[in-house]
Amino acid sequence: MNIGHLPPSAKLVYMILKPGRQLTQKEIIRETYLPARTVRYALSRLKDEKVLVERLHLVDARQSLYGLDMTRTRVVSET
Repeated sequence: MNIGHLPPSAKLVYMILKPGRQLTQKEIIRETYLPARTVRYALSRLKDEKVLVERLHLVDARQSLYGLDMTRTRVVSET
């Protein structure tokens, strides 16, 4: 998956959502230090590219969990 054409905020969110990691929007904001509006835009761009999966947060149904779609994301090993 090529994310080179996406804005820097979307690339940053993509990078913190490592394979298998799921975060709420608040957790993404806390880890990236980006404004809430910017995080929402980054998430929407990643959803448009179909690399992001949004799931129901079972602990708090008012929130969603965001993670990478492993069926569409090519994982590059970090060695």
